[in-house]
Amino acid sequence: MSHLLLSPLTLSILLGLALWLGWRRLPFSLRVAGVLSWLILLALCAPVGANALVAAVEGGVPAAGDCPVPAGAPVIVLSGGLERRPYAADDYAALNPESWRRLHAGVGLWRRQADARLVLVGGGPYPIKEAQVMADLARAWGVPPDRIDVETMSLTTWENAALLADAGPAGGAETPAWLVTSALHLPRALMAFRTAGLHVCPRASGSDYVGPDGFGYFVPQASAIAKSQRALHELVGQGAYRYRTRR
Repeated sequence: MSHLLLSPLTLSILLGLALWLGWRRLPFSLRVAGVLSWLILLALCAPVGANALVAAVEGGVPAAGDCPVPAGAPVIVLSGGLERRPYAADDYAALNPESWRRLHAGVGLWRRQADARLVLVGGGPYPIKEAQVMADLARAWGVPPDRIDVETMSLTTWENAALLADAGPAGGAETPAWLVTSALHLPRALMAFRTAGLHVCPRASGSDYVGPDGFGYFVPQASAIAKSQRALHELVGQGAYRYRTRR
């Protein structure tokens, strides 16, 4: 239900219905604000609006060069989720594309480190956890088993950070580490990890932004709606994490 409420299509329908039902009773200023908001929601249903929103969210990621880490720093990779229930640790097809992309980036970064540990993070609702499947795939890609750590109890990004905070990745909270996840997710992930007291530096596994490419960029599309939904999810999550940080 929460995903539906964050869909720009759902929000535009609800707002349009509210404006239609209450138009005569609304003051002029609210009519103008309502129509402008409705137009913005419609724009988010097309690639032009979805990518503008994604660019705004991803713009909150600091440059990796502004956060130096020593050689051999642990590489923490956050799972991006599953497509379905995994039936074995080597059921790699159960990982969704985002998990593949993050793990690929994390293993690539790990190969450039000296004697680093690869810390794979992600639980999930199934007996075989997301991090377990990622760990098996990392071993298939050549990472030695004794260089891999897994955290399989967390269900959210906030829990990812909280459960790593006490022991920390390979040495404690004071140990600097790389944090690998998507550019869209990094601002919220950094907020959670730094609030938990972990010294992490960001490394984006990839960007969701796509630049203008023809007339279709301005036409509503299902993929644009899904992209806007993910970006709105991150914005709402950032707001929730700021509230928890103040608390």
